[in-house]
Amino acid sequence: MSVNIKRPNGTEDVIPKNAHKWHTVEKIVKDTAESYGFGEIRVPTFENTELFMRSVGETTDVVQKEMYTVKAKESEFTLRPEGTAGTIRAMLQNGLLNEALPQRVYYILSCFRHERPQAGRLREFHQFGLEMAGSPSPAADAEVISLANTILKRLGLKNIELYINSIGCPTCRAKYHEALRTYFESQKDELCETCQERLVKNPMRILDCKSPVCQEIGKNAPVILDYLCDECRNHFESLKKYLTNLGIEYKVNPKIVRGLDYYTKTVFEFVTTEIGAQGTVCGGGRYDGLIEQLGGQHTPALGFGMGIERLLLVMDKQGCDYLSQKKCDIYFATMGEAALEKAMELSVSLREFGYFVEYDMMNRGLKAQMKYANKIGAAFTVVIGDDELESGIVKLKEMNTGAETEIRLDEKFAGVFEDIYFSKVLDVIDSEGNGSLFSFMGGND
Repeated sequence: MSVNIKRPNGTEDVIPKNAHKWHTVEKIVKDTAESYGFGEIRVPTFENTELFMRSVGETTDVVQKEMYTVKAKESEFTLRPEGTAGTIRAMLQNGLLNEALPQRVYYILSCFRHERPQAGRLREFHQFGLEMAGSPSPAADAEVISLANTILKRLGLKNIELYINSIGCPTCRAKYHEALRTYFESQKDELCETCQERLVKNPMRILDCKSPVCQEIGKNAPVILDYLCDECRNHFESLKKYLTNLGIEYKVNPKIVRGLDYYTKTVFEFVTTEIGAQGTVCGGGRYDGLIEQLGGQHTPALGFGMGIERLLLVMDKQGCDYLSQKKCDIYFATMGEAALEKAMELSVSLREFGYFVEYDMMNRGLKAQMKYANKIGAAFTVVIGDDELESGIVKLKEMNTGAETEIRLDEKFAGVFEDIYFSKVLDVIDSEGNGSLFSFMGGND
């Protein structure tokens, strides 16, 4: 009896032939973040549910509809629906905010939300994100946006637009909430049930509703930018000036409110129209009250998150380049038990040099082994049989050209192979120009 077990709905597998795509994104985001002074942080996959209730907000879709919460005896835990809350909790608990400011951290992690799976929206998804804590300056906002913009450019993405907005501080937002309540009150009965509750608790959430009816009603709603206090307005104007000075193009979109309650002042999104409705590839902003809300001293902070699956969707759509898949450097085709043992011995020394080495473990014939070596893209092959063992000499064959070089089967084999390997690399570079190293090495470095 066979059992057909499949992965859970809304999740994806990453198989070896696609892993290099993930490695490309991970390398670029890490290298870029570190060049801006950010260090990596790793936090638990689940947190106490109260953390997300207090930070994300009880009126958000995430808390009301999407969280995976587990009760274990007297405890209640939630799989993280986003990265900021757990990261700020870790920064507080580990005393990072007592050190020199600003503190800069980045992370790559999985997040979990129970929602209808579709392209670019999964129940388990992966996110690159970062947080900067300590600076109230709009220059910090520009720095974080610049970092995100740099990543998108280094990934090779095109036709990505940056939208920015300010949603003000608690003081000016209170006046805006009253204006929204007045506007929506006359159409209250037409709003969805969730937005009728939001009208009382947090009317800005109505602007983020996915219901077509609520979106239509909200088209002519008051705009937050008309209600900003002087401090928030000056902050926003400075941000725009800094972005212009950095050569970063942007559009002001007063409808952006972001889906989480902890945001204040600056919010922003990088958006593409090339992957359908789920076009936001990066979103973030400032959350100056979150650290205090979670029990720390008042500390301004900001950050962003990028969905890795969405980035890959856009990269595939646009035909962006990825790091090459790592390929076999040398394959030993063996005939007989003694030859197999010699291949195993040589493989150990070659792997110490960092080479990708394979030999036959399927009891194939010689012809089948060579066919396999060609299929896996081996750069070199060596045939070992009784004659080679007796003479102590083998022929190293370069698969691209068919050229053969004799090498002795002794303790210097790995060193001699390395000399030959890199002489071939230099030949390729000389003949094809700079940048051909990876075409010869199959992405190995």
